[in-house]
Amino acid sequence: MIEIRKATAADMPIVTELAELIWPQTYSEYISEAQLRYMLNLMYNQEELLSQYHKGFTFFIASLNNEDVGFACVALQDEKQQRYKLHKLYVLPNLHGMGLGKLLINEVVKLVRAQGGKSVQLNVNRNNTATNFYLKIGFKIKETVDINIGDGFFMNDYVMELPIS
Repeated sequence: MIEIRKATAADMPIVTELAELIWPQTYSEYISEAQLRYMLNLMYNQEELLSQYHKGFTFFIASLNNEDVGFACVALQDEKQQRYKLHKLYVLPNLHGMGLGKLLINEVVKLVRAQGGKSVQLNVNRNNTATNFYLKIGFKIKETVDINIGDGFFMNDYVMELPIS
């Protein structure tokens, strides 16, 4: 049975644990181990996740047969344009193709729509096969960016956007 739940502050260690399992399998082909560790330490430490949570970022956790297997995180990015940013969307790679990512996106879109949002934007590494998933569900590539994240590392991303009707 698949369940999507809104996460609480107490769930942030689950997000970190899942990221530690998912990221090496997702990114090791095209970013160095040093960059992977740097990014995980920067973005998935408990202090950072709790800070995001307390700033109003909404986290969702996907479970399959009562085992946590994926997560998403979304927050308002631009109040004037009512644009939201999908900061995180990850599912254990061995479970890709089961619809878990789509279910997480559906929860994000439902939340954004309920809050009057007009669009959802995300960044995805240009080498990540998830780009095809996002295109398939209606996201469009808006621009190509190279973001300096410190320590000589860059995120080489597409910015993608999904209009919310």
